[in-house]
Amino acid sequence: MGEKVFILSLGCAKNQVDSENLAGMMVSEGFEIVDTPDLADIALVNTCAFIEPAVRESIDVALQLEELKNSRKVKKIGILGCLLNRYGDDLKKEFPTVDIWARAEEWEKVLTYLGKNEICFDSRARGFIPETVKWSRYLKIVEGCNNRCSYCTIPKIRGPLRSRPIGEIIEEAQLLVSQGAKELCLVGQDIAAYGIEGDGKPHLTELLKTLDKELPPDTWVRLLYLHPVHIDEKTMDHIASCKKVLRYLDIPIQHVDDEILSSMNRKVTEPDLKRIFSYAREIDPDFALRTTIMVGFPGEDDIKFQKVLHFLDEMEIDRVGAFLYSPEDGTEAANLKRQVPEKVKRNRYDALMELQAFVSLRRQERFLNRSLKVLIEETDSYGGYALGRSFREAPEVDGLIVIRNADNLAPGSFAEVKVISASEHDMEAEVIFDEGQSD
Repeated sequence: MGEKVFILSLGCAKNQVDSENLAGMMVSEGFEIVDTPDLADIALVNTCAFIEPAVRESIDVALQLEELKNSRKVKKIGILGCLLNRYGDDLKKEFPTVDIWARAEEWEKVLTYLGKNEICFDSRARGFIPETVKWSRYLKIVEGCNNRCSYCTIPKIRGPLRSRPIGEIIEEAQLLVSQGAKELCLVGQDIAAYGIEGDGKPHLTELLKTLDKELPPDTWVRLLYLHPVHIDEKTMDHIASCKKVLRYLDIPIQHVDDEILSSMNRKVTEPDLKRIFSYAREIDPDFALRTTIMVGFPGEDDIKFQKVLHFLDEMEIDRVGAFLYSPEDGTEAANLKRQVPEKVKRNRYDALMELQAFVSLRRQERFLNRSLKVLIEETDSYGGYALGRSFREAPEVDGLIVIRNADNLAPGSFAEVKVISASEHDMEAEVIFDEGQSD
């Protein structure tokens, strides 16, 4: 084997896909991917720069890489991805000892820096990094974004929306399944807009129907990051008609008040949002719905914030991720008046999460004494329990199901379980049937 490479992927699942693609390229060129920097000759970080906390984390890791190189624990270091996209050559001046620089989607440059001038890899190769779980993989179907939300840096960092051809996506999906994937999570900045740059209409449903036809029977397809402006009742009907597409939607709404939504340039209204979520419940009362809320956007007062709380309670949203608004350089929202004090943001955030704990518990308790199909994530051979996820839990961001009498279960397998208790985030269950048992 050639030189050993450690790749740390920061930020979202979309970055993880990029890091896995880079790992696949490097392995095809003779490098070996290792799990820790202690084993590496080369240490790389694929950075995130979406919001200020992510920027700070990326810079902290870059400084740690410099320390590794200065102490001669690694020979070369590299800073890759969104941080360079956002700050360009100014960033290079701050890190003079970095050997390798590459913007997002310019992964060939990494190999060029390492002396690979004639590169013959498959650009769709997918390798493994420490974060990779073989049975649950992310599949990026779009890059960039056209939505131009007033608070968001993504269009400047990643550019306009570009959709991958359906044939290419199917080929990669089949590759991931051949590598052991049982669950494919479709990701992109806005997967609901898939194909819209062609004729002005989204083509997500066409892609889903093709995946439903081409993938093996026991495959889960999960949809993450759908902007509500591109979702209507017809889209929901198509999603529900696909046997392999889980009844789980991650639809970040950010807010509910019409004035705030307009200021955010979200292009939806409160009635639009209520119609989408209500229709999902009409299709199936068990439909798992996840959203994201931005707390403390400029102009948010107590009345506007209370609308958010009422919406979450009325629509009974299963899972909510919330974060405090931060003014990002170069965005329209950073120049808005009526900025909300940090203390007020924090208090509202706490109130939102307190309410959501009650809503989540109500939703969890719906499944008491019912059976669920779960994908096993982890087992404990000594304690006889396992951790798994059902259609209701996306990897990394949602809760888990703790499973008793799980001695015969293995990570990456499916099992049928009965729910025996529930809390705000997790549930406890017992095995009814696992895929290793016979009828």
